Amino acid sequence: MMWGYGWGGAWMGPLMGVSAVLWWVLVVVVVLGVARWWRAGPGTPPDALGPATSAPDAREILDQRFARGEIDADDYAERRRVLTGG
Repeated sequence: MMWGYGWGGAWMGPLMGVSAVLWWVLVVVVVLGVARWWRAGPGTPPDALGPATSAPDAREILDQRFARGEIDADDYAERRRVLTGG
């Protein structure tokens, strides 16, 4: 045998293995992308596919707790002062 000589050399085997794995990863990504597009419908804009909601910040949570009546006005004012650093 002539290892390292001729067509490709010793690096050809590992390169073929890596390229095969990359090929199957590409196939899976394309199939998942098409399935996601199909599920959303052909006319759906791309930004509507993922979750667009963000977690509320501390001020919003405090406002919601006050609106639900979980804390009174004095407690709300004190916690708001602590949050704003004033």
